[in-house]
Amino acid sequence: MNAAGFPILSLITFLPLAGAFIILMVRGEDAVVARNARWTALWTSLITLALSLILWARFDFGTAEFQFVERAEWLPEYRVAYHMGVDGISVLFVLLSTLLTPLCILASWESVQTRVREYMVAFLVLESMMVGMFCALDFVVFYIFFEAVLIPMFLIIGVWGGARRVYAAFKFFLYTLAGSLLMLLALLAMWYHAGTTDIPTLMGTDFPRGMQFWLFLAFLVSFAVKVPMWPVHTWLPDAHVEAPTAGSVILAGVLLKMGAYGFLRFSLPMLPQASAEFAPLIFSLSVVAIVYTSLVALAQEDMKKLIAYSSVAHMGIVTLGIFTFTQQGISGALFTMLSHGVVSGALFLCVGVLYDRVHSRDIARYGGVAKIMPAYALIFMLFTMASVALPGTAGFPGELLVIVGAFKVNPWVALGAATGMILGACYMLYLYRRVIFGKVTRGDLRTLLDLSPREYAVFAPLILLTLWMGVYPSSFLNFFEASVANLVARHEAALGAARLAGM
Repeated sequence: MNAAGFPILSLITFLPLAGAFIILMVRGEDAVVARNARWTALWTSLITLALSLILWARFDFGTAEFQFVERAEWLPEYRVAYHMGVDGISVLFVLLSTLLTPLCILASWESVQTRVREYMVAFLVLESMMVGMFCALDFVVFYIFFEAVLIPMFLIIGVWGGARRVYAAFKFFLYTLAGSLLMLLALLAMWYHAGTTDIPTLMGTDFPRGMQFWLFLAFLVSFAVKVPMWPVHTWLPDAHVEAPTAGSVILAGVLLKMGAYGFLRFSLPMLPQASAEFAPLIFSLSVVAIVYTSLVALAQEDMKKLIAYSSVAHMGIVTLGIFTFTQQGISGALFTMLSHGVVSGALFLCVGVLYDRVHSRDIARYGGVAKIMPAYALIFMLFTMASVALPGTAGFPGELLVIVGAFKVNPWVALGAATGMILGACYMLYLYRRVIFGKVTRGDLRTLLDLSPREYAVFAPLILLTLWMGVYPSSFLNFFEASVANLVARHEAALGAARLAGM
């Protein structure tokens, strides 16, 4: 379903790279170069967002097949092709990536004043890599995009981050690269067995049970670091704390979804028996992540570190939902991934607003902000309520579906997921009460200005999405309903065939 033969996915993927190239060609005085870099990056990302809305408008809900497919021979002797396409599982993550990028560029408009050209180039390259990863239908192409995401994010943290930015950047890079090397070995083994790297073909390939076991372990290490799952989550708080605000938004909004997307695209459809055997382990790690990181979040004094630990807890709910192998659980996991991308990104932007004014992220440094910045306090409250899954906001439908799906499998697992909602309310309300309410104890806080028109423009689409997803969730669930139903049916059929064969 390529729109009139037009390569829409390639255009969305590589247009940001063209914008980055144009920015690199700009010459002149530093102030002129910085201004032109900002405007070029913003318009490039907005055009990319407009093009991606074509996917939204023309997407066919009634099929689980890949749509807008593009294919060209690349390495025919090795059966490797440039193969792109989206289905219900991936299309909304393309839209999420193209939405958050212009918001990040706009959020960095005034806060980033050094190496502006290089900063904007890094974000446009990052956007290309994220979109390409979600569109790739060849394993080699996927792996290239999957790994290439590391480079611009490494630079964003390491160059424009906080005091310990170099340590955080290298920790982020080494953790994720080490895990991905095992995925490369798994890719080579699958290519050797099936003779192709085409993802739709590999989904229909019957891998031996013993091979599935080792392939799943390799994928688990790689994707668990990206999610991140407990106990390989320790790079995330450091990366979030040291990253600039926009870097934290992309990291929480999109990059954390890469691991969960990998489970849905590779582990479940290609390795159904191993996925079923490892499900109890995933449940255990997910529940530990939900409870442990929620308790750790309660002890934090840094706002960004608290929200970072909350991300680990929310992604624990996602991995738990995926491995229930139920329609409700997987749909809930996908919805939670989307809502977390919007809400967590917005919360990091809320922290960035205060940091730009006061240059501190310490919770104890604030108090009584509602009296000085009432509009900001109202917006922060909306995203706080969405983070604790208040009905009517984006956080509620996904977590409810995950709990329903988990209850079908094991009530105790569902209880573990529900515990996360209770603890989430504790640490988020603790954060909001200490920062927003109380007395204004410091004189410099009295001079703070409320949100500027640019900041309103950044928050407006996120507010709209948070309310839209909470009030009318079926408009998003419709996108992946057919794909999830097909995934669950194929998984059950593969397990049934294996039982009949006595394997």
